[in-house]
Amino acid sequence: QVQLVEAGGGLVQAGGSLRLSCAASGRTFSGYGMGWFRQAPGKEREFVAAISRSGVSIAYADSVKGRFTISRDNAKNTVYLQMNTLKPEDTAVYYCAANRIGAARGDQYEYDYWGQGTQVTVSS
Repeated sequence: QVQLVEAGGGLVQAGGSLRLSCAASGRTFSGYGMGWFRQAPGKEREFVAAISRSGVSIAYADSVKGRFTISRDNAKNTVYLQMNTLKPEDTAVYYCAANRIGAARGDQYEYDYWGQGTQVTVSS
C-alpha cells in the first residue's frame, strides 16, 4: 500500500511558475513508476507527465512539453512537477499517481494508487 500526498498548488498569473510535490509513504517508493495527471472542471482526467522508477524514462503530454519537468528523489520518497510558463488552460486539480509496473506510463488505468489532488489555478 502506498499513500500519496500532493502539495504546492495555488494561484499564479499566466507566465508564472509552480512546483508541485508528491510525498509517498512506504519503503518501496523506488519500485513505482510515478505520474502526474490533471482534471479541469467539466473535463476528463488527462495525463501530464510520468517517470519510471529509476528516473531514466520520462514521458510528457504534448500540451506541457518544454514547459513542465517531472523528477523524483527516491531517497526522499518524493516526485516533483516543475511547471513553468503556465497558461490559463493549465488550471486543474493535479493528481499524483503510482504504478507497480515501475514504468513511465500515460494511461491512468495502469496506475494503482492516487493522491487526493492539489488545485492549480492560472489567472490571465
